[in-house]
Amino acid sequence: MGEVSVGSIVVTPLKQITVEGGNVLHAMKSSDAGYNGFGEAYFSMIEYGALKAWKRHMRMTLNLVVPFGSVKMVFIDESGGMRTEIIGVDRYVRLTVPPGVWFGFKGEAQPFSLLMNIADLPHDPDEVERKSESYFGANLI
Repeated sequence: MGEVSVGSIVVTPLKQITVEGGNVLHAMKSSDAGYNGFGEAYFSMIEYGALKAWKRHMRMTLNLVVPFGSVKMVFIDESGGMRTEIIGVDRYVRLTVPPGVWFGFKGEAQPFSLLMNIADLPHDPDEVERKSESYFGANLI
């Protein structure tokens, strides 16, 4: 896997197209930077104030989008470098996270936020490492 730093996380602004009856929110095209193939897409609902930490994918590239609400994300690399990003309807971007970066996140909007991951691999429980909230410190998020 090699050493990966939090500086390798890519932030891509996304289009929101205003249309009567409800906006269209782009997420990803196969021609976009950060697209590394398709394995699966899934949504995670995060209740306001809920904390989900810590995990690290060993092979999977994440493409994280929050089309509803707001989520505070904290990333930590092997050398202890840390990066915080808040994404959601007020900052509509996609975060492309390479394998090897630890992350945790917290719901910042009521009643909940919706996080979507467009992953390059299907879920495989053997390629993800998990640690308890206290491993890096729940107070970081």
